[in-house]
Amino acid sequence: MQDTSTSAAVAAAQPGRLKRLWRWFFSPTARYAWGLIAIVAFAGGVLFWGGFNWAMEMTNNEQFCISCHEMKENVYLEYRNTVHYSNRTGVRASCPDCHVPKEWSHKVVRKIQASNEVLHKILGTIGTPEKFNAHRIDLAKSVWRGMKTTDSRECRNCHKFDHMEYAVQEPRASKLHQTAFAQGKTCIDCHQGIAHKLPPKAQEGYRDMLEHIDEVGPVQRMIDFLQDADVAKAKAAR
Repeated sequence: MQDTSTSAAVAAAQPGRLKRLWRWFFSPTARYAWGLIAIVAFAGGVLFWGGFNWAMEMTNNEQFCISCHEMKENVYLEYRNTVHYSNRTGVRASCPDCHVPKEWSHKVVRKIQASNEVLHKILGTIGTPEKFNAHRIDLAKSVWRGMKTTDSRECRNCHKFDHMEYAVQEPRASKLHQTAFAQGKTCIDCHQGIAHKLPPKAQEGYRDMLEHIDEVGPVQRMIDFLQDADVAKAKAAR
């Protein structure tokens, strides 16, 4: 009887769960309270995440894209003379709309890829119009492959296949669109050069890209995986 009374008294004297948590939160470690450590860590995480996303958006606009003369003096000038820059509706597709994925995970992968472009900026690989044109076919094939293996994902941010009204399209365009989609084709199969000047022998270059679309190294295979690229489907729909 005495043991039972003693146990009950000890249990009554113990603080509740919330009170124990409160004491732990403000109890000191060697120098600081756990609560202070948690608050500082949370604030640091918020600042890091905010800074990271701010940097992502600062590098995701047209002005940043043409801040280097390689882009401003070559492809940007070409793009300004296309329907994607100026049209009757006033809807403009800027550089990141076509070349940077909307999905956050895919966007991060694309930004990491861009570090290679920074390297070649430093090396001056395409630092003059002559150098740029010498590499134009390889640059185009790289972009074409990315669009082909992702089913022209960035094009479809605006141009939804299943939202097209074939009846109001030009008869030739309507027929070609329906045939292409039935065959598993994608935008880039027909619309290379829609925003930029085509390199010499572009058709041969595109066919060569398709023929070797799955012949890539381990780094590109990893990028394909992270970008949800369907290389097998792209190869089958040649």
